[in-house]
Amino acid sequence: MARTLKSDKTLFLSTLLLVGMSVVMVYSASAVQAVDKGHSAAYFLTKQLAWVVIGVLLMLGAMRIDYHEYRRPALIWSLLGVTTVGLLAVFLFPRINGTHRWLSVQNLSLQPSELAKLVVIFFTAAVLERRMHRINDVGYALLPIGVVTVVMAALIYKEPDFGTMVVLVLVVGALIFSAGLSYRYLVGGALVLVPTAAVMIATEGYRMERLLAFLDPAKYALSTGFQLNQSLIAIGSGGTLGKGLMAGVQKLFFIPEPHTDFIYAVVGEELGLIGTTVILIAFLAIGWRGLRAALVAPDRFGALLALGITTMVACQALVNMSVVIGLFPTKGIPLPFVSNGGSSLLINLVGMGILLNISQQASPVAAAAVDAAGGELVNV
Repeated sequence: MARTLKSDKTLFLSTLLLVGMSVVMVYSASAVQAVDKGHSAAYFLTKQLAWVVIGVLLMLGAMRIDYHEYRRPALIWSLLGVTTVGLLAVFLFPRINGTHRWLSVQNLSLQPSELAKLVVIFFTAAVLERRMHRINDVGYALLPIGVVTVVMAALIYKEPDFGTMVVLVLVVGALIFSAGLSYRYLVGGALVLVPTAAVMIATEGYRMERLLAFLDPAKYALSTGFQLNQSLIAIGSGGTLGKGLMAGVQKLFFIPEPHTDFIYAVVGEELGLIGTTVILIAFLAIGWRGLRAALVAPDRFGALLALGITTMVACQALVNMSVVIGLFPTKGIPLPFVSNGGSSLLINLVGMGILLNISQQASPVAAAAVDAAGGELVNV
């Protein structure tokens, strides 16, 4: 009998664990910041709880929608149109922190670039499903994907949001690679993209300053490297067990906006190595089960969709945590499920719902083989 009413327990619980940690850590990291801005201590917590409730409901809804619906041309082109309009409309709104990334109406802000990542995954998976048998035919298989990706990436870069643009390109690259693209095209693409990225960094003053601060944090400790240095102090002072929840010091105006991109540093200071390891293990579990969903998917579209969503979450988590501990230059990329913010949380939870739906429709033979090797499915 087909296992159409079962979902991946590990994936589901790992996601809920990260969302639960978000509620706790956003409050801990933001309470003093909120009071300083004239709000109640629970201001950011209340907003995050609202997004969590909406996001979890959307995830549960996505679990029950057949993932094949996302390959319908009418839906894909409608979403591409809405996303493009959103990415253009952000320039009509005032800058926030020096960027045009949000559509802001009163206290509600939405980030179209988050939706763009998921929509491009839908489009790329749908095109590759039909055309991957001629993946090395650039005009037939790669041109439509390239055009859509370049348009979305260019609009996101213009905001500017270099980090999200890089994640988008990496996700598309992973999907094309998995479809069997010849290595000569991959090497050729890298020879074009790497110098292009270098020019983008070198021609934008603040990006170059961040790169220099990454290479020599001590030299720029009081300027461009201030945030990174404070993050490293937070991580280092937390030790194994941490200072205790709410007892962190670096969140007290040393780390700017600690409840957003650098919330992992607050976890390290207050919950120590144990807390940061729990988050890391949760993301590893999501990566593992997401790849499993791709392996046992009953068709190419399901496999590509699962791989794209898994890469999106895993890549963003890797970049964020690497930035916090000084392995990558500072970038404004939130930690999926954990950082404060509605757009990222909603899109990632919808992505998890889609992954769970794919696991529900796993090929019985493939699922049995994976389960025999230690996989786990559960009724929900």
